[in-house]
Formats: sequence, structure tokens, C-alpha cells
Amino acid sequence: MIKYYNRNNKSYEIEQVAGDKVLNWTYSSPIGLSLLELIIKRRIFSSLYGWYLTRRISRRKISSFVSNFNIDLSLTEKGLRDFSSFNDFFYRKLKPQARPIDKDDLSLISFGDGKLLAYETIDLEKLVQVKGFTYSLRELINNDQIAEKFTNGTCLILRLCPTDYHRFHFIDSGTCENTIKIKGAYYSVNPIALQKVKKLFCENKREWTIFHSNNFADVLYVEVGATCVGSIVQTYTPQTTVNRGDEKGYFKFGGSTVILFFESDQVSIDEDIIEQTKRGIESSVLLGERIGYKKIPLSRRG
Repeated sequence: MIKYYNRNNKSYEIEQVAGDKVLNWTYSSPIGLSLLELIIKRRIFSSLYGWYLTRRISRRKISSFVSNFNIDLSLTEKGLRDFSSFNDFFYRKLKPQARPIDKDDLSLISFGDGKLLAYETIDLEKLVQVKGFTYSLRELINNDQIAEKFTNGTCLILRLCPTDYHRFHFIDSGTCENTIKIKGAYYSVNPIALQKVKKLFCENKREWTIFHSNNFADVLYVEVGATCVGSIVQTYTPQTTVNRGDEKGYFKFGGSTVILFFESDQVSIDEDIIEQTKRGIESSVLLGERIGYKKIPLSRRG
């Protein structure tokens, strides 16, 4: 059971988890854990299942998934019968009006739909995965020089469960560098798995990019793959100007995670998100909504 905080009605709710029984069995039973290490975490397993989900026959899964998880298809560009495969449905695009983007330059917006944790004044050597499990930014991106830029900065972890909109976006206008890809395993990023696999984010396949934001200085994007994620697809063009809310990329099937790092004294995160994170509870957010604001240096304040 995964409890999260609903910011809209200020209440706690229970997340509907796709495949929760299988997930619990895999990460809790001796047989499941053996299969996890031998087969499930490996690229071939995710690639084969991902291949099936791109075939037309996989369309049969869409209707029941929509019904079981109350997916609102009135917000999507395509209708139920228009998807060519389950994966086509999974990384579906939304209508522009479905996710209004906060246009205030001082507002920090959510970069996708999902469940958010936020940490301020981070220790680069002890980033929090879950209570008791930490990892290092250096291990996450394999680059000491880049990691050092974010000493005492802010870290945002957005978890996209399989029922979520699976595209991720830019938080601001600016330019983005080329993507660096790191090979790895394919563990689930569900909290159940995070409590079982040490340094999971550093074990999984991941990609990272430096985004030169116009209002928030340099921002480090890290996209982490997961079980059955056939690929992380980057749709932006490097070294070209992007606008706040523009798409950066998407995940194919599977729950996935996007992690953002900000330099020190650049942003403040909304208090309700910080308070829930201290309690170990994720906050539900939607693309484009405000989740914080830009810090204004004392020298520029009136």
C-alpha cells in the first residue's frame, strides 16, 4: 500500500498500483528475488516485453487498463480506437489545454505528472532513496566535476507510475546539452523496490543532461529507466532554444523516474511538498503546476 498526499484537497490517498501483487511477490519472496536477479532486471526481459507492447496485438490490453485505472481519455490527442499499440497508448500525448503551464518566470513548475519528493541543501554523498537507503550523485552520473556544481543544492524526484502521463518537460526556457547515457539494470522504481535494492537509481539504466535555464541557472536532468522500459526517448534538439513546458522526452512502458538537481540558492520548494517529504510521503503533482519559486538574491530585493 502506497500512501501519497493530494495537494488539491489536502488529503492522503492510496495509489492504485498496476501489477501490485506481482511486484510484491517479486521483491519479497525468495523465488521472486531469484527471478529478479536472473531474468527480470536484465535488458533482454524488458526489451522482449517492450517489443510485444509495440505490436498491434497488444491493443487488447488498452481498454481494461483504461477502465481499471480510470484513465481520462478526453484529455488525450487520440481516442481509444486510435492507438496503434499499448505502447502508443502508454506514452500518449495530451491536448495542450489538459495541462496549463504556469507562465510566471519566478514560478518553478512540475516537469511531469507523478509523485514528488523534494530535498533542499543536499549532501552529494547522501542523497535519499528511501529511509535508510542513500546514494551519491557522483555514482548516479559518473561525473565528479558536474556533480560538484550541485553541492548544497536542491533535489527533486518525480516518480511516474504506469498509470501516469509518461512524457517529461522543461521547467523553463533555455537550451539543453547533449544527453549522456549510462547502461544499467532494469529494477522497478516503485517504493516497494526502492526499499529492497540499495542504490537502485545508480544500478538502473539512466540518462542525464545539463539544461541551461534562463531563470534557474544550470539544472541537471536525470531520467532513470525501470522494469519493462524498452527505452528512454529524448525528443528535444540539443543546443536549440526551448520554452517553458516544451517536451524533453518520454518513457516507453514501465514506471519510471525523473530526478532534477538545482544549484545552491536557486529555488525554494513549496512548504507542503517539503513537509510531506520529511514524513517520507510523496506529493501528487501535474505537469505545469507550481511546485516552488526562484530565490531572489538579497542584492536584487527592493
